[in-house]
Amino acid sequence: MTNEKLKFIISKNQTIERSNKLGGVQVMGLKLPKDYKDKLDIMETQIAIKKLKDYFELRLSRELNLTRVSSPLFVLPETGMNDNLNGVEKAVNFNVPCLNKNAEIVQSLAKWKRMALKRYGFSAGSGLYTDMNAIRKDEELDNLHSLYVDQWDWELVVNKEDRNMETLKETVEKLYIVFKDTEVFVCSLYPHIPEILPEEITFYTSQELLDKYPELDAKGRENEAVKEHGAVFIMQIGKVLSNGEKHDGRSPDYDDWELNGDILFYNPILDEAIELSSMGIRVDEESLDRQLTLAGCDDRRELDYHRMLLNGELPYTVGGGIGQSRICMYYLRKAHIGEVQVGIWPKEQIDACEEAGIKLL
Repeated sequence: MTNEKLKFIISKNQTIERSNKLGGVQVMGLKLPKDYKDKLDIMETQIAIKKLKDYFELRLSRELNLTRVSSPLFVLPETGMNDNLNGVEKAVNFNVPCLNKNAEIVQSLAKWKRMALKRYGFSAGSGLYTDMNAIRKDEELDNLHSLYVDQWDWELVVNKEDRNMETLKETVEKLYIVFKDTEVFVCSLYPHIPEILPEEITFYTSQELLDKYPELDAKGRENEAVKEHGAVFIMQIGKVLSNGEKHDGRSPDYDDWELNGDILFYNPILDEAIELSSMGIRVDEESLDRQLTLAGCDDRRELDYHRMLLNGELPYTVGGGIGQSRICMYYLRKAHIGEVQVGIWPKEQIDACEEAGIKLL
C-alpha cells in the first residue's frame, strides 16, 4: 500500500491498527495482509469455485447419507420457521400484496429442515441438504462477513436416545473427513496451494476454552485454539459460562446449547480463525422448553413450529450450515470473502483492497 493512500485511509478512519505478525494494516475491521498475492487469477478462481463446490457437495451427501431437496428463499413470520440467529438480527421483509401479508427472507433453514424431514418421511440415519441463500442486512462487513450468505444447510434424523455428545462428535468427525478430502482434491488441482489441515480435529467445550485462556475474549480464545491445533470444534455455545458471559449467542429454538458447536480452522492468510460451520443436535421438547424460558422468549410457544416441537410432532435431528463462500475462501487461500462472491462494500474498504492487491468481484 502506498504511503499516500495509507495516509488518506488513516485520515478517513482513525481506528486503523497495525498487525505486527502480518505486517499489514487494518481498516474499518478489514485486515490487509502485507505483500498479499492471490494464488489464482479471477478466471482461475471462478473455475476453481465450481470444481470445489461440486466436489464438496457430493462428498457431503455421501458421507452423511443426505438427499438434496429444494428450499424456500422466504417464509411467513407467523409460522415461526425463520431463525433469529443471535437473537438481534432483523430479517429482511417485504409485502406480498396478493396475500396482504409480509414475508421474510430466511436467515437460515434450521427450523424449516425439520419440517421437511417430517413431510418427506426421512428415517433415522438419513437426511437432506439444500442450498440456502440469505441476506443479513445487519452484518458488519469485513474479510469474512458480507450481506449475502450462501451455505449448504443439512439435517439428519437421529433417534431420541442418540441425542448425546457421542453422536455430536461422531458427526463432526464425519464432516471433518469431507473437509480433509476436499483439501486433498483442491491441492491436487493447484499444487502451489499446500495442504495444511491436521489429521484430526480437536474438541473443546466453550468452558474448557475459557479455562485455558481466561485472559482473552471469545474471539481471542478461538484464535489461540486454531493456531495451536489447526482445526477445532468448540462445543456448548449459547449457555452462560463461569465468567457470566456466553461464548457467543444462539437462538434458543434450534440448537440444544449443551449439544452444539462451531467448526473453526486456522486461516494462514489472515492469521486467525475462520468459522466454516455452525451445527448441533437440535432441541427436543425438554431443551426447547428450558431454553425459551432462559432466553425470555416464552411468547414463541404459540407459533406453529414451536407448538409442534413441544408436542413431540417433529423428528429429532442433528444439522447445521456450511458456508460455501467461506470454504472457497479458505481452500483457495483468499484474503477476503469478496474474492469468491459478488457483494457491496464501503468505498474505503474497496479502495484499501485494491491497493492491497485484493481483487473484489
